[in-house]
Amino acid sequence: MADRVPVLVTGGAGYIGSHAVLALKDAGFEVAVIDNLTTGFRWAIPEDVAFYEGDIADEALLDRICTEQGIGAIMHFAGSIIVPESVEKPLKYYLNNTAKTRALLESAVRNGVKHFIFSSTAAVYGIPETVPVHEELPKTPINPYGTSKLMTELMLKDVAFAHPINYCALRYFNVAGADPKGRTGQSTAGATHLIKVAVEAALGKREGVTVFGTDYGTPDGTGVRDYIHVADLAEAHVIALEKLIENPDESYTLNCGYNRGFSVLEVLNAVDRVAGVQLKRTMAERRAGDPDALVADNTRILETFRWQPKNANLDTIVTHALAWEKKLAERAA
Repeated sequence: MADRVPVLVTGGAGYIGSHAVLALKDAGFEVAVIDNLTTGFRWAIPEDVAFYEGDIADEALLDRICTEQGIGAIMHFAGSIIVPESVEKPLKYYLNNTAKTRALLESAVRNGVKHFIFSSTAAVYGIPETVPVHEELPKTPINPYGTSKLMTELMLKDVAFAHPINYCALRYFNVAGADPKGRTGQSTAGATHLIKVAVEAALGKREGVTVFGTDYGTPDGTGVRDYIHVADLAEAHVIALEKLIENPDESYTLNCGYNRGFSVLEVLNAVDRVAGVQLKRTMAERRAGDPDALVADNTRILETFRWQPKNANLDTIVTHALAWEKKLAERAA
């Protein structure tokens, strides 16, 4: 078993970050969180986790956290993630996702942090030339969000070459669902993720769901995506950290998905089935830059990490997302 070094989770009050905090604690790691609470929630952080409200580019704060908590590893989730917004506000994304990560990396090196896990994205591939998408395909992002993440991957490689730090960059596909135990979930108002939108509609929080594009080269004409349960993703981060600790001279860049895609209509049908409703569907023109299909070739992560997803089922993902949405509605009542 790998040493249980204290871990700093950036963006640990957010959707994926809060699940990672729980997974780390479940695995026996000491955890601290830094989050500016722009999109995160203080209540999402367990009471026994050290919390620091602030910015990941605040060098003095990061130095204090590393000293007070004896940080040995960083899991980096903080950043901006909305693709259309990145096109409208590219400088925001290059600041939040690239420049501030550079500052975080500099603090990590200065404080002797040995391991760094980065929340990357399948958006680095742009519109892939083949599907499923494997890690060696050309990286040709088509929006500032994907470019900002790719720039960080390049920084990580250079920093690991020059300093005693190793890293794992996990390229997410479409993250969905919620903690199976109901401890946390996707809580951001106005979220754009399909399953989140659909379960909100199932509970009457939205009038319906807009389907963007029905003329794709897919069996039912709607876009196909690889949906990964957030709890499986969080567990992959813990396994990645253990591998980095066990193999300090190795770094990894891996897709994180199921090698199985579902169309927009298949997802909406699953929500209908699980929630016992009939969602209103509004058909609209496709959005610029959306590929027909985006599905992970996950061979490398399965072989390298012996990762065994426990929730790789669309109905399971929807069930957990719906249960969390009901809990949010109760909280708001």
